[in-house]
Amino acid sequence: MAQLQKYKDDFVVLLESGFIAAGQTDEDAALKLFRAAQLLQPENELPKVGFGYVHLLKLELQQACKRFEEVLKADPNNEMARAMLGLSTALTVKDADKGETLLKEAMKKSGDANVKTMASTAMEFIEKFVKKQPTPVQGETKKKKGK
Repeated sequence: MAQLQKYKDDFVVLLESGFIAAGQTDEDAALKLFRAAQLLQPENELPKVGFGYVHLLKLELQQACKRFEEVLKADPNNEMARAMLGLSTALTVKDADKGETLLKEAMKKSGDANVKTMASTAMEFIEKFVKKQPTPVQGETKKKKGK
């Protein structure tokens, strides 16, 4: 463990690099970076948020929700996890309302401007694409298939 201590200042770099790798769809690198960050600070919940983020990007929504819920159980004030849980939940059509509530909570409670922006953008996306009513043509297609 003493050898790990000389890298303790690299926690944030590893964590940020993990989120960047995840965003670039390099799952292998992202997971390795999050695991390395977790080794340096096992008590910190942010690597777990990173693992959930990887699931979210892959649209593995159940796994993403599980990770974010684990973080919130350990740290109920983690607004980043709350916002990402809200987005993950809102993308599951049957729980869209619950997800919206979580996103609104994150926007209201968070002191982090980035979390507020992400939650706001997620709300717009949910309104525009998830809760969208079918167009008349889409409605007709559904009716014909139901016959």
